[in-house]
Amino acid sequence: MRLSFLEPLYTEPGPFASVYLDTSRNVEHPERAIALRWRRLRESLSRQGSERALLNVLEEVVGADTEVPGVHGQAIFAAHGTLVLDWELPRPPEHDSARYSTLPDAMPLVTQHLPEIPYMAVVVHYGGLPTAETHGWVTLEAETGTWPASTVTPGERLHRRVAVATWHRACLRLGHRLDERARRAHADAVLVGGDEWACNVLIRRLPHTLRDKVVRVGGRTPTDTRRALLEPQLDAVFRGRMAAHDRELVDIFIGRRALDGRMTDGLAATVAALQRGQVAALLLNRPPGSSLRLWAGSQPTQLALTEAELMSFGVRAPREERADEALVRALVGTGAELVVVPESELRLYEGVGALLRYTDPGTPS
Repeated sequence: MRLSFLEPLYTEPGPFASVYLDTSRNVEHPERAIALRWRRLRESLSRQGSERALLNVLEEVVGADTEVPGVHGQAIFAAHGTLVLDWELPRPPEHDSARYSTLPDAMPLVTQHLPEIPYMAVVVHYGGLPTAETHGWVTLEAETGTWPASTVTPGERLHRRVAVATWHRACLRLGHRLDERARRAHADAVLVGGDEWACNVLIRRLPHTLRDKVVRVGGRTPTDTRRALLEPQLDAVFRGRMAAHDRELVDIFIGRRALDGRMTDGLAATVAALQRGQVAALLLNRPPGSSLRLWAGSQPTQLALTEAELMSFGVRAPREERADEALVRALVGTGAELVVVPESELRLYEGVGALLRYTDPGTPS
């Protein structure tokens, strides 16, 4: 998983206010419910030391996602009286939370992006007989996205309306158009739903590279929900699945560990590699809990297990920070990726490891 979408968080120093709250619209009087949640979070931030100007900046955007229907949430970050990042969450947070801290509380936003699977969804509607009649129309809608973030931030849609009599021929052109879109999106899978006859005609005429990625899905196929196309089917297909890119990184890690190659296993060796900017991808069995701490300085690579170690590098006034916050900053600052892999797939020593860009005599073993 690439973390470039978090770069705006680290252009300015902290402290940051990090807010996660449920902004779902599937309840009666949603504005009132959101206002009550925000009032509790505002009071919490005030007790933690947030200034009134910062709280007012947050309040301006809380619940401003009125165009997003259904169940969802909002993640908001601000610092020095300025809004830094405002992001829609595909799921409400487990608990509304507000934190005022030196580093932004970004890990919950990261985990809401997992498993970050690129895909294309295609819906084909036709209400007539299963034959190429001279009358009637077939409609096709296609959308690319990254699951599950695309639930609340759907991508650009392709709309086509084709006469039934020309559907067979039109599918050849449509197939190449869909293949081009899927390639641009690096789609791992292509979900196709809708009328059985029209879908089968389309699938048989897709280029082989795209046809091999097709997952035929059933169920209702509404296209006017203002949410991701085929959202329920996407959830069923991708639940418990890793993105192909992340799976490839896990396989590389397993191979390198077997050959004692460019990788680290365990917290100490991985933190040491982050200090040197060697990490290409950090692997975690699960995000660190809030109790795990690291020592950090003002720069992304200034982190260590102990205060003494960081001071030995010449870092003045190091701070003890939550490990998840320090690790995310280090990954974003060094352009490294993050892969969360279940223990059933790969058991990491102390739950953490890394693929390295390079090794040298100073690389910890």
